[in-house]
Amino acid sequence: MATLDGLPPLRDVVERFGLDAKKALGQNFLFDLNLTQKIARSAGPLEGVTVFEVGPGPGGLTRAILALGAKKVIAIERDPRALPALAEVETYYPGRLEVIEGDALKTDFAALAAEKAEGGPVKIIANLPYNVGTQLLINWLIPTDGKWPPFWESLTLMFQKEVGLRIVANEDDDHYGRLGVVAGWRTDAHMVFDVPPQAFSPPPKVTSTVVHLTPKASPLPCDVSKLERLTQAAFGQRRKMLRQSIKSLGGETLLAKADIDPQRRAETLSVEEFVRLANCL
Repeated sequence: MATLDGLPPLRDVVERFGLDAKKALGQNFLFDLNLTQKIARSAGPLEGVTVFEVGPGPGGLTRAILALGAKKVIAIERDPRALPALAEVETYYPGRLEVIEGDALKTDFAALAAEKAEGGPVKIIANLPYNVGTQLLINWLIPTDGKWPPFWESLTLMFQKEVGLRIVANEDDDHYGRLGVVAGWRTDAHMVFDVPPQAFSPPPKVTSTVVHLTPKASPLPCDVSKLERLTQAAFGQRRKMLRQSIKSLGGETLLAKADIDPQRRAETLSVEEFVRLANCL
């Protein structure tokens, strides 16, 4: 069967290298190359861009990113079984794919970008393993070096739809919580399209969704650690009024300083109001 890029069909690759998806690694493979191209296109133009990918597996999304003209793909893969399949892609696109065997949660992406991108634009595109996706996003939104704007100019990531809804949620939305506040404070985020379970092998029990995030050049000034403490307390008891849920952080006195009604609940506060409250801590 012909493919879009001249490489073997992914099902054949997976069978040849014995790449059964491992639940422990959060793996669900996408075989439809039209779908992987759609994900890659969601990131916008890729010419001249260095792309970071997490968990490429047999390389379906990797191939789409390269076929669409990315300057280089740096793929972080934890599963050594996938390396031979990725080596074939590396050979097909000489000098444009670099595979790093390792744990993405322990990877210093900013340092890698400084080393590999040579000052050019960087995007992150990934069908993230379900078990580490949210933590990776937090790491990219709240970098340990504190630098903002970050090293990346956009994130195009696949999550479980439930997580995607939490990322893009605003106040008065049932999905609004700590993740929505942090994502809304630092980025403009929107859901691009859903991917049904049957598109994957093995099919997960939930629908997935692709989310695109671009960093705000100048988010409202705020101490990240204070914002985290505040949202943890407020949403930890989200059914209670703020005067009670954030009592340990100053309660009514703090709310009065920020000019916020103490009878309101966490899910009614906008990102701007959370930032104002954190700045009063």
